[in-house]
Amino acid sequence: MKENKYDDDTFFAQYKKMPRSVDGLNAAGEWHELKKMLPDLRGKRVLDLGCGFGWHCRYAADQGAFSVVGVDISEKMLAEAREKTTSPKVTYINKAIEDAYFDSNSFDVVLSSLAFHYLESFEEIAGRVSSWLDEGGSFIFSAEHPVFTAQGKQAWYYDDAGNILHWPVDRYFSEGSRKAVFLGEEITKYHKTLTTYITTLLDQGFTITGFAEPKPEPAMLKQIPEMKNELRRPMMFLVSAKI
Repeated sequence: MKENKYDDDTFFAQYKKMPRSVDGLNAAGEWHELKKMLPDLRGKRVLDLGCGFGWHCRYAADQGAFSVVGVDISEKMLAEAREKTTSPKVTYINKAIEDAYFDSNSFDVVLSSLAFHYLESFEEIAGRVSSWLDEGGSFIFSAEHPVFTAQGKQAWYYDDAGNILHWPVDRYFSEGSRKAVFLGEEITKYHKTLTTYITTLLDQGFTITGFAEPKPEPAMLKQIPEMKNELRRPMMFLVSAKI
């Protein structure tokens, strides 16, 4: 059975308090870079895999997308998404990404934000996305950086006085499941190397058009002082590609 921590009452209550859950794209440290990678969405058929609260779905609709489909495993996430969404262009589907299937050439743009590190196989989803996209379609996604996922615990090393020493990176080339602690709960993630992500896209016929390891904007660094630690190691990476 696929893990779904987001429908756990305690976990979800903590998740709802996170800045990016409250303020959406404005509180997402990578949004200023991800937005640059998006194509013109006017008239496009858009799919968002792991859509969560639907922030990217509503953005696509606001930008003139013809239709938007958001897929997420969490009923609680989609309840929030539906409550926040007024556009009739947006449809939400309660399903795990691994169980989502659509007809060939159904979409012009496929998005995914910080979801693929929860999937065991990137090859499988990349192959399906390549078939779902119409010719010339765009695939844009973010995922946790392999430097962030490699060791597994996803926690800094501290000295005896509580000062951050470094971020541990270990077992980088040993791909597979990791047990991490997120919002006080143990959660399963899947570590993959950058080589796996990039070569899989190429093998599936994609042309890579952009890559970024985003840093928070200066304004966000001033607003949230502890955010400066995000400059010490990459937490995520972004890719844009075309089929």
